[in-house]
Amino acid sequence: MWLEWSPQRLDFFVDDQKYFTLENDGTGVDSWPFDAPQYLILNLAIGGAWGGQRGVDDGIFPQRLTVDFVRVYQRAAARE
Repeated sequence: MWLEWSPQRLDFFVDDQKYFTLENDGTGVDSWPFDAPQYLILNLAIGGAWGGQRGVDDGIFPQRLTVDFVRVYQRAAARE
């Protein structure tokens, strides 16, 4: 899965196929907040099928999440 982020649109890909495109409508930050500084957050969601009704079963711990790699690329500036 990957995301191509440009000032004009966000393109989302899954298994080498474009899955979704979000276009910048040019109306400003309220509809396109991606011009502001952003942060990359990797979220570990813990829960299961309970839907938050009974909390998290502490008996499942300790667990380990191993992230092999995260790549972030920036396109080179266009040459004049």
